[in-house]
Amino acid sequence: MTLSSSSHSAPLSLRQRLQQPGLVVAPGVHDMVSLRMADAMGFDALYMTGFGTVASHLGLPDAGLATYTDMVDRVRQMAGMARTPLIADGDTGYGGLLNVAHTVRGYEAAGARAIQLEDQASPKKCGHTPGRRVVPVADMVRKIQVAVDARRSRDFLIIARTDARSAHGLDEALRRAEAYARAGADILFVESPESEDEMRRIGRAFELPLLANMVDGGLTPVLSQPQLEDLGYKLAIFPVTALLAATQAMQAAYAAIRTHGSSAGLQQPLMAFADLTTLLDFPAVHAFERRWADEP
Repeated sequence: MTLSSSSHSAPLSLRQRLQQPGLVVAPGVHDMVSLRMADAMGFDALYMTGFGTVASHLGLPDAGLATYTDMVDRVRQMAGMARTPLIADGDTGYGGLLNVAHTVRGYEAAGARAIQLEDQASPKKCGHTPGRRVVPVADMVRKIQVAVDARRSRDFLIIARTDARSAHGLDEALRRAEAYARAGADILFVESPESEDEMRRIGRAFELPLLANMVDGGLTPVLSQPQLEDLGYKLAIFPVTALLAATQAMQAAYAAIRTHGSSAGLQQPLMAFADLTTLLDFPAVHAFERRWADEP
């Protein structure tokens, strides 16, 4: 199988795919290399992780430090290259209601197929870290209503996330998710349930598609695809799996070079350099150069 993203045909819209049987699995992508790699593998969707994108772009924690401009530029780069529908983390909408409308229009114009908006109070934090606070439910309902009104196409999906579980309990999180559904959200995202039983309660509570956030090492158990389908989930994101794998591998490689002064004898498995150049589409560069060479 080639690594080139040009190897597969245009997929269904995300809305269409969600109407079909089976779980939609969306791995996290955090930079253009991870985007290219995942895009070539035939997933139904990709998830532009806020945690990973802020980490790779700014080297900072996911704590409300990235701006709308930081993130919409990343959306434009990723969606412009991907053939797979891209779901993009929009945090809290980067401000008040006018900002939410601007963010939704900007993400949609940049090529994302869905935006995730959450009900955290500023400054927002990663959903699997402590100290998260939420805004009043009425404030988030207005955000969802504004987001629905601002989009240009119904095929641009609004994902409503609540972070109420950790501080206020599952009942409050379910109450909020129901309010967000009535406000017009297309997908509901109850963040950080802490057991399979809690996930089952969420799965039985709603008719709208439900998103499961599978954070390796986080607060929510990471379950198999059949388990998630059985619990009632329709979309599963794996936001940091690839980032954790990549950073672990880089740490091992850097440590070996620091210890031995060379990569000779490195035990860490490496992608073949030729495969990396193919992934980055160097063959297209070589073909261009051959076509426009001074001499045939």
